[in-house]
Amino acid sequence: MTARKSGSRLETEIERCRSESQWDKIPELVRQLSAKLISNDDLGELLLGECKLQTYLKENPIKQGASPRGPRPKLVEVRKHLTAALDRGNLKADYLQEASLLMAKLCYVEGEYRDALGHYGRVNLDDMQLVGAPVYRLSMIAEAYATKGLCLEKVPAASPSLSNKNTGSPASNRSTTDREQEIITCYEKSGDIALLYLQEAEKALSAGIQNRSPKPGPTAQDLELGYFLETGLQRAHVIHFKNGNLTRGVGRFREILRAVENRTTQSLRMTIARQLAEILLRGMCEQSYWSPLEDPPTVSPLDDPTRQGHTHSKNYSLSRRPRVYSGENLFCPQENTEEALLLLLISESMANRDAVLSRIPEHNNDRIISLQSASVVYDLLTIALGRRGQYEMLSECLERAMKFAFEEFHLWYQLALSLMAAGKSARAVKVLKECIRLKPDDPTIPLLAVKLCIGPLHWLDEGECFAKMVIDMGEKAAEFRAKGYLAIGLVYSLKATDASLRSTQEEYQRKALGAFQRAQSLSPTDHLAAFYLALQLAVSRQIPEALGYVRQALQLQGDDVHSLHLLALLLSAQKHYHDALNIIEMALSEYPENFNLLYTKVKLESMCRGPEEALLTCKHMLQIWKSFYNLTNPSDSGRGSSLLDRAIADRRQLNAMTLPDFSDPETGGLQDANTLGFSSMFSVCSVHATSIAASRVEQALSEVASSLQSSAPKQGPLHPWMTLAQIWLHAAEVYTGMSKPAEASACTQEAANLFPTSHNVLYMRGQIAELRGNMDEAKRWYEEALSINPTHVKTMQRLGLILHQLQRYSLSEKVLRDAVQVNSTAHDVWNSLGEVLQAQGNAAAATECFLTALELEASSPILPFTIIPRAL
Repeated sequence: MTARKSGSRLETEIERCRSESQWDKIPELVRQLSAKLISNDDLGELLLGECKLQTYLKENPIKQGASPRGPRPKLVEVRKHLTAALDRGNLKADYLQEASLLMAKLCYVEGEYRDALGHYGRVNLDDMQLVGAPVYRLSMIAEAYATKGLCLEKVPAASPSLSNKNTGSPASNRSTTDREQEIITCYEKSGDIALLYLQEAEKALSAGIQNRSPKPGPTAQDLELGYFLETGLQRAHVIHFKNGNLTRGVGRFREILRAVENRTTQSLRMTIARQLAEILLRGMCEQSYWSPLEDPPTVSPLDDPTRQGHTHSKNYSLSRRPRVYSGENLFCPQENTEEALLLLLISESMANRDAVLSRIPEHNNDRIISLQSASVVYDLLTIALGRRGQYEMLSECLERAMKFAFEEFHLWYQLALSLMAAGKSARAVKVLKECIRLKPDDPTIPLLAVKLCIGPLHWLDEGECFAKMVIDMGEKAAEFRAKGYLAIGLVYSLKATDASLRSTQEEYQRKALGAFQRAQSLSPTDHLAAFYLALQLAVSRQIPEALGYVRQALQLQGDDVHSLHLLALLLSAQKHYHDALNIIEMALSEYPENFNLLYTKVKLESMCRGPEEALLTCKHMLQIWKSFYNLTNPSDSGRGSSLLDRAIADRRQLNAMTLPDFSDPETGGLQDANTLGFSSMFSVCSVHATSIAASRVEQALSEVASSLQSSAPKQGPLHPWMTLAQIWLHAAEVYTGMSKPAEASACTQEAANLFPTSHNVLYMRGQIAELRGNMDEAKRWYEEALSINPTHVKTMQRLGLILHQLQRYSLSEKVLRDAVQVNSTAHDVWNSLGEVLQAQGNAAAATECFLTALELEASSPILPFTIIPRAL
């Protein structure tokens, strides 16, 4: 009785060691087994043969894609043990099957593929029971199916006749197809049983650790897949994809990923999740997508059309399958990008969790592999999120990658680009500085930094430093050297606009012209160099020279919107208004949604065709705004369009148009649009650094005011609302020119509902008050506008005139001289200053001012040249 119990414990220990791959303990257990005479020596031979074979494979692992190397001296002993166990025939049926499986495995390792298939044929793998089988036997069966699949791939198919094989007869095709199906079925069964084995092994190992007292031994992490199990899990989908059967390949990926996870398969799951995400992103469209919980379609556009009749479907069943995730309220993706994003976020989480960050030399290879794996995931995340414009989320993901990013340029650069796209310009510049440190000879990085500094940030000093980095690279910068001069020219041009002293303005304008000329000489085929040189000449009022360069830019790039716009403004400066209008209309035929062009068209139409035509264009702008931003509101009152219809109903019959009712607090948020290429919507009047500060002040004040009145927009980015407000202000200006204060006031009120404390709105209210003859009210509005933006030249000019009418000459002269300091090319201001000086009896100075005004007016465009954005 005691011997039987001891034998039972010994057999249990042997089974446990086989399940946990503790092959070093098997020889001692076999000696104990023989000593107790519990069984004959055949079981010992089986165990020793298995132990030596597994030990050999652990010491001499088979590489993926490599062929076995033939007989080895150590394998001779394995064959002796297994042959002895099989020849005597004393083993139980289960052990006899195990010996045959091990012999077949040995034959494969030695390169004897036909012999291995012969052993599998005698065992009949499909008859081996999975229900109730010990854990180690599940592993043996899974390896057997994988080995059988490998052997079938190695051994050429036996065809009925060579002629059939050569002629490609239907019988030969069927034979090939059936063999492919058999190989795939072997690998799929191997993969399913391998997952089942790993689940059961981990469960048994956890239970054993809890039941035994702590002692040195293997942990769950010590379980290894090995060559055969890994082949079983990975080979089936490789064959599917090789055969052009993406549907089954994707289905196989999903089956593996839906199985309950264990520690051993975590690395494999991350690889498969990443591969599936890549296929979903690059090889599948929304029309060919099907849900993971649905059966794959029988005919799919994903599959190779030449093999439509030879696709393989799953045609087997197992008595015991691996556990899969199930339950209520499980999330299921509904389209390919959603599933890809889910897979990549899971992969990212696993990559971050398993990151190797140690910098010691012995961990170097592991750290490189960990970094490469994470980089691939983040690259795919960039594709997935970039397609949807989710740059905010992408930048957050890449920030999590910074743990890998020490001295890794690629991740830093990806983060910088994502921050740029997400509108986080200040942080992007800081990250680009690190990229410059890591790659100091790359001129594109400081150019990106310049782009941000002179664009959304208006950090002109920093922009100058970055531009000088590119110029200082000299010949190393190659073709980007011209871009460096272009960038520093833009910096100087913007600094000239910001400067308050005329001498400083002239100095920066001279530097800007020199930089643009250098850029143009270095890259004579770059239309931007010619364009910005023309623009700078135009700002400096060198109109004929500017016309020459803008025509050169248009010869290089005939459809450039900014070059066409500049040409129209230059023609208007020469008082060729009809020609300018023709250019604008031609540009609008190519860029119908460019609001800067439309603003200029309104001005030119007022001059050439009358204010009624200009109002039609304002209404057209409102229609474009509504259609582009796709606003709908059931409570639309149509009040907006009626303001314009009132003035033109006697000449044109127009379709009624509705705009959102901004008194509705539920007006939805809008999507921002970077594709229109707008400059700042208030850049016509706010072109100085102080104006930029003023725009931020008025934005903050407007937000406060908006919280107190229901008529302001409650959500969504500001850009669409700024566009709408500017349209209303242009309409109000047209009405003012028609001497219609009521309609002008209504349009201004629409803009005020959006930005109640904008200096542009306050300026327009002052204009309307002047039109009504209420000078005190106009003076109050102008003073309020200047309190928001102290350098708004138009407001200063109108306030100076009102002070002149009130006979406050000294104060009027001071305001107008300040305006001249801000913008020395404003002919209206010079004319007003002349009037004030004349009223004071200073005829000589007044004459000089009038002459200056005449000279400037001769080269004054319909709108300031600075309405054209200056950006790299």
